Amino acid sequence: MAYVDPDYPTKKAFMAAVKAGVRHDTYSPGPFPARTEGRDVVEGPHYPKPHRWYASVVVKDGVVVSVK
Repeated sequence: MAYVDPDYPTKKAFMAAVKAGVRHDTYSPGPFPARTEGRDVVEGPHYPKPHRWYASVVVKDGVVVSVK
C-alpha cells in the first residue's frame, strides 16, 4: 500500500482533487517502495489516523494520473 501527498480525509476529496488537476505524488513509508509506473493502490488518511479509504490509481512517473 502507498500513500499520496497531500493527505485527504476521504476518498471523495481525493478523487475531486485528482479531477481538478492537483498533482499527487505516491510514496511508501515502509520497506517496499511505491510504484512509479502502472497501477497501484493508495490508502488514507495517513498513519497514525485509522485508514478509512482505499483507491486504485494509475501512476506515471510517480504521479497519479487517474483514480477509481
